[in-house]
Amino acid sequence: MDPAYLSAFAALAGSAIGGLTSVIASWLTQYAQVRAQQFTRDRTGREDLYKDFIEEASKLYADAYEHDQVEMSNLVNLGALISRMRVLSSPTIVENADSVMRVIIETYLAPNRTFRDVPVVLNSDAMNPLREFSNACRDELRRRG
Repeated sequence: MDPAYLSAFAALAGSAIGGLTSVIASWLTQYAQVRAQQFTRDRTGREDLYKDFIEEASKLYADAYEHDQVEMSNLVNLGALISRMRVLSSPTIVENADSVMRVIIETYLAPNRTFRDVPVVLNSDAMNPLREFSNACRDELRRRG
């Protein structure tokens, strides 16, 4: 084989390997960036969903203490948030959210309470039905990064 051909072939092979290495490195970098963005978007979406549920459930729970009539649209909103959790969250989160909704409904069905009833309620876990839900959310968010 002619040394000129060998030299040209070596140069072309070196260029091809260098170009291929550059393409692979760029692809891996891009892939890692996309995965990081996806992870951040997923986590932020979960945090927003949990925050919305906690805010809605807190309002309904406070309303349930004073009233025995419920706006069904509010319960439907809470149910919709739980349904979104069924798609995005672990079964533990969904079970806790279902429990919160049950407590809210039971509170609406119970006799109305006044501010004078608060000291009795404070001594039980009934005052904060969102505690277990919040703890489960925190654990899941920590576990997933």
